[in-house]
Amino acid sequence: MDLTYQTETELEPAEFIDLLTRSTLAERRPVDDLETIQGMLAHADLIITARHNGLLVGVSRALTDYHFCTYLSDLAVDETYQRQGIGRELIRLTHEAAGLKTTLILLAAPKARDYYPRIGMAHHDSCWIIPRRD
Repeated sequence: MDLTYQTETELEPAEFIDLLTRSTLAERRPVDDLETIQGMLAHADLIITARHNGLLVGVSRALTDYHFCTYLSDLAVDETYQRQGIGRELIRLTHEAAGLKTTLILLAAPKARDYYPRIGMAHHDSCWIIPRRD
């Protein structure tokens, strides 16, 4: 398969929303709120994509200080492209670009909880949140 991975600074909101939908991550993202999606893309520190013949099939969107921590906020792979190592490679490239000395942090989507231990990520049981308000 002819996949290309790259860092992108100008990912289009419509393309991002389309991939979120094809990956099922749209169930947990505000895809009907264009302003929020635009802000998510504009203020991310690091966006790495996977493309197959130009089609966006995977994305990693992260916030990082490049020294201590990297929060991998979105990891989405088109359902028809899953189980081919794309997610694992996006995580590797994200961590590498942010700096391997950073701790990579990710909150798993319910459907993906079993995936992360299989690719070598460690479970952490201490996480607290204040939910977003609409």
